[in-house]
Amino acid sequence: MAALNRFAREGFGAPLRVIAADADVSAALIIKRYGTKEGLRAACDGVALEWIRAAKTRNIGVVAGGGLLPTLVGGDEYAPLVGYVMQSVIAGGSLGRSFVEHMIADAEGYLADAVAAGVIRPSRDERARARYLVTSSLGSFLLTMLLEPDTGGRSATDLPGLYRMLASEGTGPMLELYTEGLFTTRRILEDFLLHPGDAPGPADSADRVDTATAPHTDEGKDGEHTP
Repeated sequence: MAALNRFAREGFGAPLRVIAADADVSAALIIKRYGTKEGLRAACDGVALEWIRAAKTRNIGVVAGGGLLPTLVGGDEYAPLVGYVMQSVIAGGSLGRSFVEHMIADAEGYLADAVAAGVIRPSRDERARARYLVTSSLGSFLLTMLLEPDTGGRSATDLPGLYRMLASEGTGPMLELYTEGLFTTRRILEDFLLHPGDAPGPADSADRVDTATAPHTDEGKDGEHTP
């Protein structure tokens, strides 16, 4: 946990001697156990992924029991985990990509459990939904981390503070969107499902607006319009 917390705050450039000091051991002992700094990071990846799986599985029952809001808003315990994930994404490379793909695969699993528990609706494409939820959540926290020095003056290393701020600002809109939806009509979804590869351009959008707002008329056989 000492290494995961330090990586979450400072990124993967954090010196081994600092990590060793956090854990109250020697840097040599870390190398002896994990081989290299990359080996230590791989071990942290495993801890983080297991933490995510356990938390999400546990929270399915919390959601069903009506206790989601306290879990989301009061989740300081998740701050180091979220910070670690963000650092993995920022670092990029195969490890970062692999980490996100693991998160998506895990999300697909616990979303399926939530569907079975009657907490959420099934999706036409469970994998795509899991990917969207994971990447949008990661993107939201990542932007908060990167922009926070300009918006609130809080150090980006204050992960619990950042997590609380994001939860406070985002939980209400998120729950509203996921519970009540956004659009007032199914037409946009139905149009997309008919032509999923044809994203409408500006001209198409204008045509749809004109068609939707123009008064309805019937055209006779001789070309005359009748009300």
